Amino acid sequence: MTRRLMFVLVTVTMVGGAEWIVPTARAGAPSLQEASGGERTVWYFYRVKWGHQEEFLDLYQKNHYPVLKAQLGDRVTGFKAYIPTYHGDGRGDWTFATVMTFRDSEALMAPANDVEIARGLFPDLDAFRAEEQRRFEIVDAHWDVPLTEVDFETRVPAGP
Repeated sequence: MTRRLMFVLVTVTMVGGAEWIVPTARAGAPSLQEASGGERTVWYFYRVKWGHQEEFLDLYQKNHYPVLKAQLGDRVTGFKAYIPTYHGDGRGDWTFATVMTFRDSEALMAPANDVEIARGLFPDLDAFRAEEQRRFEIVDAHWDVPLTEVDFETRVPAGP
């Protein structure tokens, strides 16, 4: 993703409070509407520029994590963050991942109210925005993966 597009997405998210989760239709993959009415899980992947992992983690922990944490118990029911255990594990496509569990599909698609939350948490919004911009400047790539759980106990096979 180009820096310009990433900046636009971050700016719209920070200014408009919208989440950019766009499920894509793939052969054999159920759409968001077909998913059960229960909790929804989304993985968020980041590939941070070489040498900037600690800076990214510091900025994420300082600025973005408090905004996410403020949503726990409301629209978000769970949050975890991951980094690869080993540098040489062959996974060059991501260096940081989070998983968020949403109450349901409605909560997943609802506005996050990030702007209001940030205003309450950070008295200096200009500094917050500058640090969030820096966090995305050191990201090479970012993608969101909304997941639909497959329950093999109740699934009916499609084949003969």
